[in-house]
Amino acid sequence: MPGSVGSDEFDDDENFILDIDGIQAHGIGAADITKLKANGFYTIASVHGATRKTLLKIKGFSEVKVEKVKEAIQKCLPTASGFITAMELHHQRKRVVRISTGSKQFDSILNGGFQSMSISEVFGEFRCGKTQLSHTMSVVAQLPKESGGAAGRVAYIDTEGTFRPERIAQIAERFGMDPDTAQENISYARALNSEHQLELLNTLSQAFAGGEYRLLVIDSIMNCFRVDYCGRGELADRQQKLNQFLMKLAHMAEGEILVLCFWFFFFFFFFFFFFFFFWCLLADSV
Repeated sequence: MPGSVGSDEFDDDENFILDIDGIQAHGIGAADITKLKANGFYTIASVHGATRKTLLKIKGFSEVKVEKVKEAIQKCLPTASGFITAMELHHQRKRVVRISTGSKQFDSILNGGFQSMSISEVFGEFRCGKTQLSHTMSVVAQLPKESGGAAGRVAYIDTEGTFRPERIAQIAERFGMDPDTAQENISYARALNSEHQLELLNTLSQAFAGGEYRLLVIDSIMNCFRVDYCGRGELADRQQKLNQFLMKLAHMAEGEILVLCFWFFFFFFFFFFFFFFFWCLLADSV
């Protein structure tokens, strides 16, 4: 029965999560590092993946300072050119773990479960089991690796108010875990709008840099964006903000995190798409 998860469980032969404080050795002041952290940049990879345009939005950062930060980041990277051999990538991919869904049949379809260092999207109609899966995964991810888990903590962003800690306790008992411990290892937050959803993600960046977390659940990723950006006139803005959010998730997933996103799927959209698709094929053949 696993206890509270600590960072000492994740000591490997190599650490791919490099703290942002490392750039201080390359001429970047502590004040500038503090500003980077205040804007959600806690690792070398997060700053390396950010565009200069994004870094210029940080208060007090000029073009000269941004270039200096980028140069310092480049010096901290394992390879200055950005290229690695396929063998090195293969070695990094060995760190990928499969997290069980709690169902043997489902795991067989997914070749062992959802894999870490990636973003997995789950969509479906109302009451088809999406939230149930998110609760189950939140417990299973805490199990030891030999039991189908990832031996790590879980972060849960809830946009619909459907998270139930009592359900976590029930699932924990089913897997032989202490319910209190299972609940203690889940960091929960209720997203109020799309901006708050992004702020929560920036807050998690610091926690994820510590290496204790192995799963991030967002249920659902689209709910706040649909409310805040409604109508055709705001469709482009919504897509831009959503792409920024997904890019942030992609950078976080590189640090051995599994990002699990859920969203509601309207069946008639699915029907309309295929109706339109086959109608186009028929029109082309005439």
